[in-house]
Amino acid sequence: MAWFQKPGHSRVAADKDQGPARTEGLWSKCDSCGEIISRDELVQNLSVCPHCGHHNVIGARERLNLTLDPGSFAEADGGLAPQDPLGFTDNKRYKDRVKSLKRSTGELDAFVSARGLLFGRPVSMGAFAFEFMGGSMGSVVGEKVTRLFETARSESRPAVIFCASGGARMQEGILSLMQMAKTSAAIARFRESRLPYISVLCHPTTGGVAASFAWLGDAILAEPKALIGFAGPRVIEQSIRQKLPEGFQRSEFLLTHGMIDAILPRRELRAGLGQLIGLLS
Repeated sequence: MAWFQKPGHSRVAADKDQGPARTEGLWSKCDSCGEIISRDELVQNLSVCPHCGHHNVIGARERLNLTLDPGSFAEADGGLAPQDPLGFTDNKRYKDRVKSLKRSTGELDAFVSARGLLFGRPVSMGAFAFEFMGGSMGSVVGEKVTRLFETARSESRPAVIFCASGGARMQEGILSLMQMAKTSAAIARFRESRLPYISVLCHPTTGGVAASFAWLGDAILAEPKALIGFAGPRVIEQSIRQKLPEGFQRSEFLLTHGMIDAILPRRELRAGLGQLIGLLS
């Protein structure tokens, strides 16, 4: 690992009495082009590489605060936390894994739901916390998504969801898979309000989330180069024993083949959502 990423390995020697070198944590290396970027520049550019446009994964709360009007974020259903109905254990007990992730991420589960304003218009908006078990969908995530649509329907608010998920959570078995039908039914009821639901597909959006509410938006947007699909390309290639086309399952490929409506860079997403909701409401 490069000196600018590894704690305590700066090229500038640190005085033993002054602690770590001041350069520690100030730089980042782009996963796509390999360019070195200052952390400040990356933050100012909304975690998008200024050299190649690579969109880094960002946290759910950061996503919502970037999109909603300043000061309007109000979390909904924030107290819901996953249980361990199956007593699941792999190399670690599920309940211990959840407890550890709560401490390290500050989230109770992989989805944050909120009410807020978008250019002054009330909206219900949710985003996946990919850092919590890969944004996987268990019973609590499904419940929060369902409640988002039920609240949006009762309060006559458009709904927006930023999807970033590895799919259904195997540690909850069939209870996780049931959330696909549950959330889809909630969207069917929401449609009776004739208000728009906009789905934004971020990197990556796969598995049970992609196979349910992620694809059910009245408008489906995506960030550039996001991986979107049910099974990943490597799984498909191993199954069919064929080489897939270049860029298969990326946003640009899906747009070309009519699977999504538009690709919007992160800096344009807020304005694009506001315009789209205004047109569809």
